[in-house]
Amino acid sequence: MDAHIGFSEALTVSGDDDNIDPHYPMRAQQHRARMMRDLPPEDAEETSRRERKPRMRKSWRTRLLTWVSFSATALLLAFVALVFFTLPNLQHALDTAQSETLSIKVLNAKGDEIGLRGRRTAPTVPLGEMPPYLVKAVLATEDRRFYEHNGFDPRGIARAMWTNVKSFGFVEGGSTITQQVAKNLYLDNSRTIWRKAQEALITMWLENNLTKDEILSLYLNRIYMGAGNYGMDAAARYYFGKSVRDVSLAEAAILAGLPKAPSRFAPTNDIERARARAGQVLDRLVDAGSLTEKEVIGARENPAEVLPRTREAGREYFVDWVAEEVRAKFPDMTGRVTVHTTLDAGRQTAAENAVRQSLQEMGEERSVSQGALVALAGDGAVLAMVGGESYVESQFNRATQAERQPGSAFKPIVYLAALEAGYTPDSPVTDEPVSMGGWTPRNASERNWGTVNLSTALANSINTISVQVGEKVGMDRIIGAANRLGIERQLPRNLSIVLGSAEVTLLELTSAYSTFGNEGRRAEPYGISSVEAENGDILYRHESEPTQAITRQQAHDMTYMLHQVITEGTGRAAAPSGRLAAGKTGTSQDNRDAWFVGYTGHETAGVWFGNDDNTPTEGAAGGNFAAIAWRNYMNAAERGLPPAPLPGAVRYRDAPIVAATTPRSGFFAELADIFDAAPKLESRSSRDRPSNFRTGGR
Repeated sequence: MDAHIGFSEALTVSGDDDNIDPHYPMRAQQHRARMMRDLPPEDAEETSRRERKPRMRKSWRTRLLTWVSFSATALLLAFVALVFFTLPNLQHALDTAQSETLSIKVLNAKGDEIGLRGRRTAPTVPLGEMPPYLVKAVLATEDRRFYEHNGFDPRGIARAMWTNVKSFGFVEGGSTITQQVAKNLYLDNSRTIWRKAQEALITMWLENNLTKDEILSLYLNRIYMGAGNYGMDAAARYYFGKSVRDVSLAEAAILAGLPKAPSRFAPTNDIERARARAGQVLDRLVDAGSLTEKEVIGARENPAEVLPRTREAGREYFVDWVAEEVRAKFPDMTGRVTVHTTLDAGRQTAAENAVRQSLQEMGEERSVSQGALVALAGDGAVLAMVGGESYVESQFNRATQAERQPGSAFKPIVYLAALEAGYTPDSPVTDEPVSMGGWTPRNASERNWGTVNLSTALANSINTISVQVGEKVGMDRIIGAANRLGIERQLPRNLSIVLGSAEVTLLELTSAYSTFGNEGRRAEPYGISSVEAENGDILYRHESEPTQAITRQQAHDMTYMLHQVITEGTGRAAAPSGRLAAGKTGTSQDNRDAWFVGYTGHETAGVWFGNDDNTPTEGAAGGNFAAIAWRNYMNAAERGLPPAPLPGAVRYRDAPIVAATTPRSGFFAELADIFDAAPKLESRSSRDRPSNFRTGGR
């Protein structure tokens, strides 16, 4: 009974843990649980919040860090994968790197080398056949620890950085030979993260797939050595006239010093700088312990001599033009080719001197900074080409690439259209004010010419008459005449082109004039006579023939009128010594361009002067600046040549009458006077004529 009563009392206890019977632990736990459930709801939420808050903060930071790490890793892997999969076929590139290049050696008409485009290479020389001191010199200079590192040299990078810091500039690089092979064999010279990543992957590939000796051999046979030479053997033959197998220690020191800065240290550019660099190479050989000071003393006291070579920068414009023509004709060609060209060495020198002299004597005074000249034979062969004042400063070819307004030098095309429409050199035309749709062209001079013939109008470059003639013959005829002369670009159908508003190149306009002097035969300009493969096979030979573009009579009439330009018109300053010539001046608006294009019986030449930014000059014109340069060129280029006939230049009725020394009368007296007044030509056989000699009647 007491037990029963105790049990009942225990059941009735509520709200006081102290009264829980310790003999019933399960009941105590159940009671505590009920009490916890009976707490107010807000207290439960607050407790839960206090417990959860720290855990939530920690979880957010962890998730963010994890996400950032994952994203960065994914991006890095994606970048590496993309770089890897965009790499070239390394083995294929390794096998064909040399054979897939095109090396173009350019010769002038005499067969002398005037330039090289692409790679000048030589057959691979095995590492064991190269002089040991050359190999040691390269390693001491470029990569001392080449045989110790795995493609990357942290010590070398640190040493280079320290050297640069001490020198307050960039004097030493940290790239290994393997890295240089990777860059030179497969990549361009861009300095981007992408290229550096590619370089790193290729470096690792080279180190894993080639031996150290193979990598070094690649370097010595493929590295750029200046002046278009690739590899030690090609450079040794170019600079010293011998195989790399035979170079002395002094010569080897120069070669080993070139890869750092090939153009700067090339002995053909600055022999003293090249020798100073060679001295540094010898110092490094001694510092590295590869040679002793006693062993290098001879090379110090007797520095290397190089083959004498003259740099003729003016010819480089022509070499560029010819090389582009070769690539256009043979887009998939590889290997080495020799290009025989039409360039006349004497005329090229005359052209360079004429442009240089005019710029030196008048350039500053007239605010003229650039000039160009091109000369053509009757068959279209380019005899001379100057593309600018300095090829070193600008490789832009103003003879072939610059499109400029020819001004009045375009007028002969308008007058040819007039001849085709029925005009003659004697047709009367009148100088009178012209106004067309608000356009009112005026003459350069204030003179009123009144009524003159067509020849006089062209000789004195009368603008108002040119516009009237152009309007009467029509745009179709003018554009058609330009096309037949070789100006095939799309010309604006605007009457202003009669005064030279349509842009053309100097080569185009000079070629057009050549048709007049060639009795109406049109010849496409060309500079390549033939292209020869390395084995001697002829891959290409120029064989095109001039075509009759205008009639002989029209060509004679144009020559007659253009001869008057030089004898009595705006081009008197262009008159060469002792020979007939014809040509036309041209000056664009605000004197931005000064032109003279003309011809003798031997050749046609065009000259242009102006500024690349198209700024006005201080009075430079076709009749002064350009005409003088053209005359200077012709006098020098044709010195020693007898005058050549120029069909149409002198007409019967224009020949002066000379008093006879013996009694003459009638027709025969007049005829004798004409022959007396005509230019005297020495009798020459066809074998004695130069290849570019222009004859009449062909």
